Amino acid sequence: MADAVTLSVPGPHGDRDVRISSPSRVIWPEAGITKLELAEYFVAVGAPFVEANGDRPVSLQRFPGGVDGEQFFSKNPPKGAPEWVRSVPVTYPSGRTHPQLVVDEPAAAVWAAQMNTIVFHPWASRAENPDNPDQLRIDLDPQPGTGFAEAVPVAVELRKLLGEVGLTAFVKSSGSRGIHVFAPIEPEHEFLDVRHAVIALGRELERRMPDEVTTNWWKEERGDRIFIDYNQANRDRTMAGAYCPRPLPQASVSCPLEWDELASTDPGDHTVRTMPERLRSVGDPWHGMHDEPGRIDTLLEWWQRDLDDGLGELPFPPDFPKMPGEPMRVQPSRAKQQP
Repeated sequence: MADAVTLSVPGPHGDRDVRISSPSRVIWPEAGITKLELAEYFVAVGAPFVEANGDRPVSLQRFPGGVDGEQFFSKNPPKGAPEWVRSVPVTYPSGRTHPQLVVDEPAAAVWAAQMNTIVFHPWASRAENPDNPDQLRIDLDPQPGTGFAEAVPVAVELRKLLGEVGLTAFVKSSGSRGIHVFAPIEPEHEFLDVRHAVIALGRELERRMPDEVTTNWWKEERGDRIFIDYNQANRDRTMAGAYCPRPLPQASVSCPLEWDELASTDPGDHTVRTMPERLRSVGDPWHGMHDEPGRIDTLLEWWQRDLDDGLGELPFPPDFPKMPGEPMRVQPSRAKQQP
């Protein structure tokens, strides 16, 4: 195969030519998927990919040696970005401000694949308003002894709970064992408020499913339950975007799903090679997600109710500054050993 090929990528501004170097380099050795196939994948899924992940600050998870090699995250746009690929300044928890890439058209995703990007991690907020999320995101994280199947009934109950507070739930596989549930919201609140809404939601779900769900941050306290990873709602905390490949042996994809197919889904069936045909035959379950955003007022009332009942803030990630009202970041078993 040639040392480079050029792909013509259709988009809202017409076709753009994107050069793919080392097209025969194998990215997924077990599946035999090459860099060119990855780039062609983003051409094939371009429109739904951009609808789901576009117009948002995005971090790039890059694998220059394939999925079995070293990886790193690019938060600043890689050097050499075409003039039609834009960036937007965002503020991190540290208070520092840096630019991050924004995907406005399929060609930008293909160019990122040329830069060895496999996974895109979009923010929950828009490029024009990066401080106010327009998505409530809930990461259902199976713990040891549980998996995708155990997360399904939790996701179904979560959908019901979101409906009770006036929010519409959309679901996707993580591409691995977990499930991601999103709800579009009005961008009226900053990240800390949205985090509190997710904690309130998780605590209510925990009350309803105490044997299946936990909000405990410390792994030693979670047991074999599904963890509501509320810290994914923080500023600069992201998860793999919809239609993003994952660095797993069979090149599985984080796949948006219809709710009535969730229980029968095997996340391993949705891959770089099968997703384009799925979109042709099934369509995009997330199309139009943001047509009718909801509000988190009721969830914030639940947060205040729990505060009044003595349930306070929960731990932040270790790289965050100490936050107001946060408990000590001490593992429970270690805390018991302290005098």
